[in-house]
Parts: sequence; structure tokens; C-alpha cells
Amino acid sequence: MGSRPGLCYRRWALQVEQGEFMTNPPIVVAGAGAIGCFVGGMLAAAGRRVALLVRPRVKTEIERFGLLLTDFDASERRLGAGQLALSEDPAIFHSAGIVLVTVKSADTADIADQIAQHAPQDAIVVSLQNGIGNVAVLRERLGGRRVLAGMVPFNVIAMGEGRFHRSTSGDIRMGEDPENTAAALSVAGLAVRASADIAGVQWGKLIINLNNALSALSDMPLAAQLANRDWRRLFADQMAEGLAVLKAAGITPVSATPIPMGWSPALLRLPDAIFKAILGRTMKIDPEARSSMWQDLKQGRKTEIDYLQGAVIALAEQNNVSVPLMRRIVALIKEAEAAGKGPLRLTPQQIRG
Repeated sequence: MGSRPGLCYRRWALQVEQGEFMTNPPIVVAGAGAIGCFVGGMLAAAGRRVALLVRPRVKTEIERFGLLLTDFDASERRLGAGQLALSEDPAIFHSAGIVLVTVKSADTADIADQIAQHAPQDAIVVSLQNGIGNVAVLRERLGGRRVLAGMVPFNVIAMGEGRFHRSTSGDIRMGEDPENTAAALSVAGLAVRASADIAGVQWGKLIINLNNALSALSDMPLAAQLANRDWRRLFADQMAEGLAVLKAAGITPVSATPIPMGWSPALLRLPDAIFKAILGRTMKIDPEARSSMWQDLKQGRKTEIDYLQGAVIALAEQNNVSVPLMRRIVALIKEAEAAGKGPLRLTPQQIRG
């Protein structure tokens, strides 16, 4: 990422220098893909000063089409390219009051080094990434800067031509801090809530995210998959393995829904009609919602399986807990990655082997 900043970025930086953001600290989204573009776009739509550090393809797309943010509830927000700054140059961090990190877990160390080189020492850095190890990497490489853990519960699909679609419900969670950064980032249509146990929240999200791999292997929308009892039983069995590992490690996951994590496997195994009634009260899912891991396989990218199932397997080895189903799922995702032909379109029975 090294091209010259555009006019919008230079205007944005000039406004910062002139002191226009004293009560509205500038926000830089580090690595704006689907989640980053949606979150940054929602903040910009609410009047926040936002810059996106993007790859050339995304920059060109937004400059051409603007941003169209659509939601599972049929609402939408449209922003022109001039309503937020776009840059491929990490020098954009120079003016950041808050940095939102949305890169893939494998890229955390690289983006941390860019933030360390360019961002002010008092900038607050927030990880809005999958997995549970990214905050430790950021803190290690950021030389005493404040780093907060966050959790994004919803999926976002990049639809092309500047459209990013939120396909599931839920509020962003963040760790507590004296500045109440969570409240500062909470805007209409994008609620951000502080949590006293953000580590538990992250582990709870990771256990739910174990389904990302099943979505990727099935090539089915999430709603259709959850409507099928055989798929839910598979998810329940994998989740039960994960919860057993956390119990052995003394970790209590926090649910992002009113349903306690420990109840989830049993609920997933219920008959279709009962499960559908319970799900409808706790979560909204767009019929076309897909997991980020499905998107990665579809586009021939390396997935985050090592930071999801891989993290649980590492913890299982430390605590002598057997997780055969999870190991099988990791092997199948690696097979799909190596083949480079997208989702394998497997059945639950084929996944079980």
C-alpha cells in the first residue's frame, strides 16, 4: 500500500490540522475489506470523520461507485466517495484518534508495524477481528499504545460496485476503557457496547464462528443450513467439542444472545419447528447470508481456520482434550484451500467421514 493519497485524503488531513476534530476524533479503518467498509461507512454516514486504508481494487471501486450500505432489515445508506477519505498509504494513520483494525488475523503483525510507525502515541487502537490472539500481537508491537479488544457479531458480504450488505444482526462489543470509546463509536444503525468481560465475549464469538467452516464446506447460505437439522447436529457436535475444551481450560465464554452458551448444542439439536421459533426471537439472518470463510474459499484466498478451529485445537492439546471432529473439519478446509476451486459442497455425512 504505497500510492499517493488522493484529494479527499489531503482535505481530510488539512481539516485535522485545523483542529476540526477536537470533539470528533478522526477514525482510520486499517485494512478496509467487507467489515471495515461497512463499519467505516456507517460511521461516516452518521457524520464521523472517517478514513479507510484500502487496497487498490477497493479504492477504485469506491471512487467509482461510492458506498452503498444495505441491511437485513431492508434499510440502506448511500455515501459519495467524497464523504470519507481513501488511501493506500499508511501515512494516513498520522491523523488518527482511533484506529479500527479489521485485517485478517494473519496480517495483524504487519498492520501493527504500520500503525506503530505512523499513528500518534495517544491513538486508541481497537481490534475488530475474528479470533482471540490479535490483541496480544497488537500490544506487543505497538509500544504502549492503548489497544482494546472488540467483537463484531454480524456478517457483511461484499456485493460488488461499492455495495456492502450486513446479513445478520447483533451489536459490536468492546472492552471498557476510561474514555468510553465504545460509546464514542456507537452511532445510529451501528450500536457499540462496552463489555466488562471482553475476553469471554471473544471466546463466545469464536465458538459460534466454528460454523464458518461448515458454511464454507457446504456452499449453503447460513439460514438454509441452520434450517436443516443434520447440519445443526454437526454444528452442535463441533460446538460441544469446543465448549469441552474451554471448560477444561477454565474459560467461560459469554454468549452474544440471550441464550447461554452451554445451552446452544442442545438447542441446535431440537426439531426444526422449535429451533426456528427460538432463533427468530434471538437473531435475524438474511436468506443470502454467508460466512467470511465461504467468501475466502470462493475467491481463492487463505482462510482464518488456523485462528478459529486452530486456536481451539491448540488449547485442546494443552489440556489433553480430544477434538476429532474439529480436526477433520480443519483438514477439509485445508484441502479446499489447496485445490483452489472454491467450496467443496459436502454433505454433513461427508464431513463426518
